[in-house]
Amino acid sequence: MGAAVLGVITGMVAVIGIFAMIIYLRKYQNDERMAMIEKGISADLLNAGRNPRGVSFSLRASLLLIGIGLGFLFGYFLDRNYDMEEVGYFSMLFIFGGIGLGLAYIIEERKIKN
Repeated sequence: MGAAVLGVITGMVAVIGIFAMIIYLRKYQNDERMAMIEKGISADLLNAGRNPRGVSFSLRASLLLIGIGLGFLFGYFLDRNYDMEEVGYFSMLFIFGGIGLGLAYIIEERKIKN
């Protein structure tokens, strides 16, 4: 019982900490933009490095999630046929997730070349 209460309290503190960090970072970003505007510098300079070369977040995320789904599927196959239990799941998640990100990189590089 004591461990459950400690876990809930730790989780709540972590969520509050993450929320406070996001608010602080957004406030700092806004203050930085306002200072640039007051000095007469274009605030578009802050966005210049965000999306270099037209990288698509949705492509990366979708291929990563497809890879994770295939990793679960192959992990299940390894667990059922070779009795590998958790090892099969974790290894296949990392392997297929990495393949998905590699495929996204290849697609983005081809898109940039054309």
